[in-house]
Amino acid sequence: MKTITFFLGVTLLAGCSMRDTVNIDEMTTTQAYDLSDKDSDGVIEARERCNDTAQGAGIDNYGCGKIKAINERKEINILFPNNSAYIAPEYYPQIEEVAIFLRQYPTTKVTIEGHTSRTGTDERNAVLSQERANAVTAVLAERFSIDRSRLTAIGYGSSRPVVLEQTPDAEIRNRRVVAEVTGDDTTTDMKWTIYSVDDNTQ
Repeated sequence: MKTITFFLGVTLLAGCSMRDTVNIDEMTTTQAYDLSDKDSDGVIEARERCNDTAQGAGIDNYGCGKIKAINERKEINILFPNNSAYIAPEYYPQIEEVAIFLRQYPTTKVTIEGHTSRTGTDERNAVLSQERANAVTAVLAERFSIDRSRLTAIGYGSSRPVVLEQTPDAEIRNRRVVAEVTGDDTTTDMKWTIYSVDDNTQ
C-alpha cells in the first residue's frame, strides 16, 4: 500500500510540473519604456526632454542643459612699457579673443579695466591706467569692429595691485588690463569631468 501511495504521489507531482513548464522560446515581452540613452548624457530616452543639449553640459533630471548668466573676467596679458599705453601688435590676438566672445553673444558688453604699477604719482597713474583701458577699447572698436556702445574703459590707477611686493617683476605684473564681459545672454553651464583637464591643456 505504501508503495502504491508513493508512486501515486510521484505521478501527481510530475503532472503538476509538466503543466507549469513553459518553453521560454515561445514567450515574447514588450519593453514599456525606452531605456536607451541616445545622446549619452546619462538620461534615458523615456525621461529625455532635450536631445540637442551641448555635449558635456551640466543637465537636469530630464536631460536639459543648465545655463548661467554671462559674467566673465579675462586678464589681457599686455606688457605695457613703463609710463606708456602703447600696445604692441603681438598682443592683438588676446584682444581678438574678447572680440570673438562679444560677437558670439551680441547683447553682452565689456568693461576694460586699466591698472598701473605703484611707481609714479597717484595722479599720473590714474591718467595712465585710463589711457591703457582706452587703448584696448580702441583696438576692439577700430581693428575688430566692436560697436563702441558696448565698450567701457575705466582706469583704476595703482589702487588694485595683484602683487603687493614692490619688485621689478611685481610692477610689471601690476601694469595690466582686465576685460569683464557681462550681459543678458546666457551660456551653457559645462560640467566637470575627468577629461576636462585634458581639454584645457590641448
